[in-house]
Amino acid sequence: MIPTDYSEADFATSPLMFYYEVTQACDLVCQHCRASAQPEAHPGQLTFDQSRALIDDVASFPKPPTMVFTGGDPLKRPDLFELIRYARDKGLRLALTPSATPLATYDALSQAKQAGIGCLGVSLDGADAETHDAFRGWSGSYARTLEMLEDAKRLGLPVQVNTTVSKRNVGQLIALADQLAKHRIMMWAVFFLIPVGRGVEEQRLTAEECEQVFELLWRQTQEQPYAIKTTEAPHYRRFVMQKQGDPLAGRSDSHGRRAPLGVRDGKGIMFVAHDGQIFPAGFLPLSCGKFPEQSVVDAYQNHPTFVSLRDHDQLVGKCGMCEYRAVCGGSRSRAFAVTGNPLAEEPDCQHQPAGDGELIAWNAAIGQ
Repeated sequence: MIPTDYSEADFATSPLMFYYEVTQACDLVCQHCRASAQPEAHPGQLTFDQSRALIDDVASFPKPPTMVFTGGDPLKRPDLFELIRYARDKGLRLALTPSATPLATYDALSQAKQAGIGCLGVSLDGADAETHDAFRGWSGSYARTLEMLEDAKRLGLPVQVNTTVSKRNVGQLIALADQLAKHRIMMWAVFFLIPVGRGVEEQRLTAEECEQVFELLWRQTQEQPYAIKTTEAPHYRRFVMQKQGDPLAGRSDSHGRRAPLGVRDGKGIMFVAHDGQIFPAGFLPLSCGKFPEQSVVDAYQNHPTFVSLRDHDQLVGKCGMCEYRAVCGGSRSRAFAVTGNPLAEEPDCQHQPAGDGELIAWNAAIGQ
């Protein structure tokens, strides 16, 4: 959720979300894995002392972001809880995305909460074990995921459930939405596939199918007790604005959330890999330096890649002409994966921008 004190003015100096891939190690073999994770940790991953120095650097942002400990599977890192405690003592908001393996026990989640974790991210990619386990590469992952949801409920830990949608599971989204309502989750984040890592072998949705899923998600926001958002599909914001009738009105939705700020890859988002490589997002493998040689604060504020990604007037193709470019801007990760240009138009959006006259009027109305 977006803190109420974070605004568009903060984009240039501080990310909203900072993702730290504490290890590449993971016992799953997920079909869409961005990291192409391996069973053992990479020998070049940041040491304990380097990781603490990274946390110090993150805490020095003018507006410190929410820090997400991710992977791989962060539970594969022996010093994880010490790092969480250190980050908590620095005053950071913290989240954890453990993999659904035998390591994700009630005791492990309890230790994470005691150390300072305030929210869990749990992945569920199918409404049944057959679909989910095939996606995750381990028979038993579905059952463990449901156990994790129940454990989190017992611990009073808010949960965001992450679902990566592709052609293999798109037909199960309604069943999944209803299933999640039984677990009292905080948010459902629907990830739209980026063809990177192992994900190049998966079949992502067409632009038309994306619109159909947007319609489905829009309906579910009216029916379900939890919030719904998309990841790597900022054009859902455009869809919602169109549904609301007047894109400049209705500054909150049916759940009382305010209108989107326009967060996207490199704009409010930052990612540091297990070896210290600095990226605009986990799905956008454009290196912007390496920690500890370079400060993450300096990279976010000044690296040309970050600066260009935050400037929607540098977008090209129809994204550069689009009246929704300030609040959407398309997935920069998908644009790069498909075209090699992170500023290219969103490949999986079927919206046609307004004509020049409408665009000029729109920009005048929103002060662009």
